Amino acid sequence: MFIGLCGTICAGKRTVANFLVEKHGFRVLRLAAPSRQLDCSAVASTTIVSRPSCDPQGRDVRAAKEKTEETDLAFKSVDELMEYVTPRWQQRFVTTDIWSEDVLEALLKRPFFLLVGVDAPIIVRWRRYLENCKDHPIPTLEAFVSKADAHMFHPTTGLAPLFVRATVYLLNSSSSLSSLHEQLSAIDLVDETRLRPTWDAYFMQLANLAAQRSNCMKRRVGCVLVREKRVISTGYNGTPRGLTNCNEGGCTRCNGGSAGGSSLSTCLCLHAEENALLEAGRERISKGSILYCDTCPCLTCSVKIAQVGISEVVYSQAYSMDNKTAEVLSAGGVHLRQFSPPREGIVYCNDVE
Repeated sequence: MFIGLCGTICAGKRTVANFLVEKHGFRVLRLAAPSRQLDCSAVASTTIVSRPSCDPQGRDVRAAKEKTEETDLAFKSVDELMEYVTPRWQQRFVTTDIWSEDVLEALLKRPFFLLVGVDAPIIVRWRRYLENCKDHPIPTLEAFVSKADAHMFHPTTGLAPLFVRATVYLLNSSSSLSSLHEQLSAIDLVDETRLRPTWDAYFMQLANLAAQRSNCMKRRVGCVLVREKRVISTGYNGTPRGLTNCNEGGCTRCNGGSAGGSSLSTCLCLHAEENALLEAGRERISKGSILYCDTCPCLTCSVKIAQVGISEVVYSQAYSMDNKTAEVLSAGGVHLRQFSPPREGIVYCNDVE
């Protein structure tokens, strides 16, 4: 596993890297910066060092950093780095030196690479900077913000295009190292399923993709019907073929703002599960078939699911009729379970009470 940490100034990305080294046996890889990154130029007449030590407790961690760097491996180019890592892909590596989209593109080609963004509110980063850089000239807050904005939003060297591609985005507001470590352990960054989705994750992503085609005004729902790990059919909710799309006024009930679960007898929209079942047909569904749906099926759909002989239903989001659905599916011999993937997107790392 190879984790890349992309972070704003004083967000704590090297603190996260140290956690991976100390707790999970990762080894730090260094990549030479382009010449423009080595120029710590003055901002508003005050020099701001762009890579200070930024421990969340405000401690001087330079000694620990120097000790860690004794075992770091340094590379002159991303190609050289990848030549080293690729045959050792079963080992654990981490880098904080992702300088550009070109570097990121090279890393993302490998199926064992995971990008993690690390950020923190500007006032938190400013305080960390003051605590950890007392041996440097102290800049004004305006100068620090200007430097931080350039680091993130510069049109050619800014990190914003990298951040939006991160699988996990850590918002590190913690002032306690132990608290940060506790929360990093809880989200389990080293979970291998982040690299290659499990079958559940894979089919649920397909269901989520199908939902994007929905034209129902009430709720987007997608569904995938699977047998022996092969997709039989997909479906999404909306009005039947030949009728005006729901989002174009085709279903009066959905466009009228009816409460969830009410006035269903007047609804013209087929549910995602219904569309998937109709597409597959009874003859293509057999024992062992699994239905993946991004929302728990309603009572009406659960009756049809039980009737066609599906063995299991996997869903991600709850719905108002979950208990009734569970009763029907259980009586019909259909196993129902909720899919819980590892945490992705924004993860808040605050002080634990």
